[in-house]
Amino acid sequence: MEMSSRTNEVEHVSPADGVPELLKELERMVDRYMARSNFIWEDDEAEEEDKPLLQFLDLVDRISTASSSFSSSSSSSTVIASQEESDQIALVLEKAMSLLEKHLSYLLYEDPKSKPPNKSLSFGSPSHLSPVPESPSPRPSHQDHHSQDPFDFSPQKVSTLNKIATSMIAAGYHIECYLVFASFRRTAFRTTLQTFGFGNTKMEDLCKMPWESLEAEIATWNQVVWHCTTVLFKSERKLYESIFPDHPSISQNLFCDLARQVIVHLLNFAQCAVLTKWTTEKLFKFLDMYETLREDVVGGSYLESGAKELAYEADTAKDMIVEAIMAMFCDLKNSIKNDNERIPVPNGAVHPLTRYVMNYLKYACEYKDTLEEVFEQGERRNEKEMDEVEDVEKRKNSGFAAQLMNIMDLLDANVERKSQLYRDDALRYFFLMNNGRYVVQKVKGCEELHELMGDNWCRRRQSGLRLYHKCYQRETWTKVLQCLKPEGLQQGTGNKVSKQLVKERFKCFNRMFEEIHKCQSCWMVSDQQLQSELRVSISSLVIPAYRSFVGRFKQHLESTRHIDKYIKYHPDDIELLIDDFFAGNAASMPRRRT
Repeated sequence: MEMSSRTNEVEHVSPADGVPELLKELERMVDRYMARSNFIWEDDEAEEEDKPLLQFLDLVDRISTASSSFSSSSSSSTVIASQEESDQIALVLEKAMSLLEKHLSYLLYEDPKSKPPNKSLSFGSPSHLSPVPESPSPRPSHQDHHSQDPFDFSPQKVSTLNKIATSMIAAGYHIECYLVFASFRRTAFRTTLQTFGFGNTKMEDLCKMPWESLEAEIATWNQVVWHCTTVLFKSERKLYESIFPDHPSISQNLFCDLARQVIVHLLNFAQCAVLTKWTTEKLFKFLDMYETLREDVVGGSYLESGAKELAYEADTAKDMIVEAIMAMFCDLKNSIKNDNERIPVPNGAVHPLTRYVMNYLKYACEYKDTLEEVFEQGERRNEKEMDEVEDVEKRKNSGFAAQLMNIMDLLDANVERKSQLYRDDALRYFFLMNNGRYVVQKVKGCEELHELMGDNWCRRRQSGLRLYHKCYQRETWTKVLQCLKPEGLQQGTGNKVSKQLVKERFKCFNRMFEEIHKCQSCWMVSDQQLQSELRVSISSLVIPAYRSFVGRFKQHLESTRHIDKYIKYHPDDIELLIDDFFAGNAASMPRRRT
């Protein structure tokens, strides 16, 4: 790249000189510059009045002004006396504009961060979409290079760009000036968005993409939309206004054309992502997309022309996401309703489906306000398809809270069906109690979920849990406690206590308790509080009865050999054994205390 001469390029031409003299001087300068390869002006070191570019622009402006003035004159004695002179001016100005256009491109692209990127990414093609990191995600945080203004030129450069643009517009080359800026800004946007990992993915490839890849692209898309609407578009408009302060229509058109292309490109991605197969695990990323589009993407871009069309496209994308979200809840309900697995979960533990559904709803409630809005929007869309009677009935079963209630009812019915798979009635009630407790604790532990389900719902569920608990105790301990009742131990005259019957009662208790211990030590309660409550309730039920029975009838076996065959356990031993219950592993029986 050659450095231009620091000597004055413009020979002093007085204001009185006519257009032909100015034209000759400009033509000499143009020919001299065009003879150099890769010519650009290097004005950084020159004084303001000695800068060749400014001198060149001054001469161009004088010719443009004078020629415009003369050409608009009605006098036949003007300097421009023939069509030949007019053509000559146009030819020289065209060459001069070519030089200015070349230098304008150089100034725009000389910043390394504005170098042209991979040309395969096109805002203009609807068949190319942009890629874009589970659980609900907060508004994206950006790294430093994302937060900086990528379009921030120095005041000196903005001033130079303004002078060149003004000169080209005055000479009638506003279209060429417009196209240079439009091409550069598209390139600058592509480069900046690629720093987010916003690449190039065809629509057909996006639809086939594995979910793990697609959710990463959706996360990046959310970042890109947010950054465009809150940072880049504002910076872009400010740049145009700084370079074209006297030409607001050009500034507005440049901005609107670029913003429209970017927004359409982003909306194409959203619409294509929604066209992929809907599954329940995609809910949270789709909610993120809805929240992103809920912001004023169009109006926030300061768009004036074409805003209505873009608003329609944004609303279309949101409607598609609403339909997908509602379908995902429908799929969740159908999966619960149609789950007919015939193998009971071992040891009465909390069923995986119960865990999945409750954790799913807990995470969904972090989007409570958004989901309420989504279902309200879905209802409004469906209202036109229903008559008045159906509409009233529909409203009784619509909305996010109603969806939750419906899902809970379906889960209850599913757990009840699965409880029938257990042959042991005690284990059946234990399973119902275990799963029911898990559901209630999840609801009470999530403020949003608790608010939606309500205190009355929680009280009804806890009443149900107490009933399951009583049924478990009845099925497990009724026969055991019957062994510890004094009735029926007297025989013969005088109702004397039968030593043999006492032996049989102790043997029966030992056998039944050991069998329960062996079985229920394997039963699993993951909720530590429930586990403790169950052990305490069993201890309060069994130990006093056992202690009383031992204290009353032990004396009748004092003379018996091998008394420990019958009174195998001290009451404190029973308490220790009960502490083995519901730990999820088989426990061995301890030796009797001495």
